Amino acid sequence: MADRKRRANGEGTIYRRADGLWCAQLLLPTGKRKTIYGKLRRDVIEKLTEMRRNPNRVPEPGRLTVQQYLDRWIEDSAQPSIRPTTLANYQSVIRCHIVPRIGSQRLARVDPMAIQRLYKELQADGISDRLRQLVHAILHRALGQAVRWNLLSENPCDAVTRPRVDRKEVRALSTEEVHHLFEVAKGDPLEALYILALTTGLRQGELFGLRWKDIDRHRRSLAVQRAIVDVNGKLQTAQPKSAKGRRRVDLPDLAVRALRDHRSRLPATPHPEAWVFCDKRGGPLRKSNFTRRSWWPLRERAGLKGVRFHDLRHTAASLLLLAGVHPKVVQERLGHASVVLTLDVYSHLLGSMQRDAADAIDEILK
Repeated sequence: MADRKRRANGEGTIYRRADGLWCAQLLLPTGKRKTIYGKLRRDVIEKLTEMRRNPNRVPEPGRLTVQQYLDRWIEDSAQPSIRPTTLANYQSVIRCHIVPRIGSQRLARVDPMAIQRLYKELQADGISDRLRQLVHAILHRALGQAVRWNLLSENPCDAVTRPRVDRKEVRALSTEEVHHLFEVAKGDPLEALYILALTTGLRQGELFGLRWKDIDRHRRSLAVQRAIVDVNGKLQTAQPKSAKGRRRVDLPDLAVRALRDHRSRLPATPHPEAWVFCDKRGGPLRKSNFTRRSWWPLRERAGLKGVRFHDLRHTAASLLLLAGVHPKVVQERLGHASVVLTLDVYSHLLGSMQRDAADAIDEILK
């Protein structure tokens, strides 16, 4: 317990984590807090002292640690090019799963064996397959940029075995379950939202981001222009997930009527800038509140325990494909980046579509 004795002047907050790693926090001139890691307390003290002397100094390339490089990569390369939610996710994964294990290593000395060992340790700690795959994706992208910046001669992630994720078959509601959900949702303040989700396949954030000016009653369509995202507890508007995400979606009569009835129930004619679906104060919906107060209770009443709201999007796509709608049209309605992604996600439906195709050939050639 000698390490827990009174700190020397200037040491700051230094503590030992449950896994044995030493940590310290330093407040930078920019107002940001930086966490420093080391296997030994004296290592952390040395790093802390050096950073206090010159907090803006960039280490020589040969002395650059993985943590120092990832901090610079996030700020200079990743942040300007990715969505706020993706950035927050990257920062969380780096802070919790990458830096504690290899953050103190010199960037130039990180080899494929070190990366592979990292994946093995994460698996031994019970980290999920998908999260380990995300660690790989972040490292591969970050170290690829290090190659382009001439900090590395090659990307060590190219020579490792990527963590596997077994694709789970998507959960789609049957037509009977869809009709039952509509019955249960009748009269619900957000009935129109559920109808739109099941008839358009819009993502949850895209539904929350709809404004009345995005609804074209004459063309019976809506325009997906933005999404509502939660970044560290603060709601923000963001661009749609992909370049194809900004799109126009034609509406079936069921959805047109639902939106008309939804608007008529509002206390006054809403301003065009107003949100189509809003909270009691007129602001955009927050995912956590919506899930807890609306979706979960509705799901329980409909007997759909375990069904996620995102499964309504899968249901919309599955119903269209099973009805014989061309996958390219389904891709455009969903806002997928490419039709390849659509076919990959819904490949389990191709079996029945293959039978329909064979029967169609019989009909043509008989």
